[in-house]
Amino acid sequence: MTTIFKNITVALKGFLMGAANVVPGVSGGTMALITGIYRDIVDALDSVMEPATWKALMHVQFREFWKCVNGTFLLWLCIGVVASIFSLAKAVTVALKNYPVHIWALFFGLIIASSLLMLRDIKGWGVKEAVFLIVGVVLGLVVCNLSPTETPDSYWFLFLCGAVSICTMILPGISGSFVLVILGKYDYVMNAVAVLDVKTLAVFGAGCVVGILAFSKFLHYLLDHYQKATMIVLLGFVLGSLVKVWPWANESAKALPEPHYLAAAIWCAIGIAAVILIEYFNSKVGKNQNID
Repeated sequence: MTTIFKNITVALKGFLMGAANVVPGVSGGTMALITGIYRDIVDALDSVMEPATWKALMHVQFREFWKCVNGTFLLWLCIGVVASIFSLAKAVTVALKNYPVHIWALFFGLIIASSLLMLRDIKGWGVKEAVFLIVGVVLGLVVCNLSPTETPDSYWFLFLCGAVSICTMILPGISGSFVLVILGKYDYVMNAVAVLDVKTLAVFGAGCVVGILAFSKFLHYLLDHYQKATMIVLLGFVLGSLVKVWPWANESAKALPEPHYLAAAIWCAIGIAAVILIEYFNSKVGKNQNID
């Protein structure tokens, strides 16, 4: 396999991660996990905060710095993620406005299927694991029921939203866009991307950079020492948060003259089928990663 083909493959996987984070469904972390680049991402982000990495940069050893952070991998990954976000944001915004029940039903199917498949990959269930799952479900329900319908548009809050949502891009089982839904800023950020609101995107992007760097060490530690517990709590949180993505839970859907039950069922099934197809492809290439 040539180098350019490897780079394009990484970019395509980044595109899938970005697409997953545009919609409040399959998380970017889940896509990274099932495409076999999850640990590469975590290790690369963790290395950014290593003293040796910054020592190389301070001594103008750019080649060594690039090697430390796996720069080529991160560059092509980011190209794919950014291309996906900017190409899909406007389409998703328009679809949510005109077909709310259909799109939220699709998201619902994506979340159900991806969560259940991730739970299937966690081995060795017992009382402790069940408690972790219940804790996650309760947290999800509480957060969704306590989250306000409107949140401030202040720059400090946008910065915070960026810092929090970007961390979920590398956490399997929870979507960054879903977190934005909970924080009441999904439509706001998607519209900013669609109209290229540079100031809003700059503040949100700065929060993303700070958040991912600050969280990388903590995430690396959790996955090294408490991977199973962390994953179960996160997946429980997503399952509990399904009340937020229920197709008829938002105001746009409530305002429709008809409930569109059949259409919702079809689009939910499409979401489930999409995740199953991705999982099937993953099993063919042999990149399943069970969590023991």
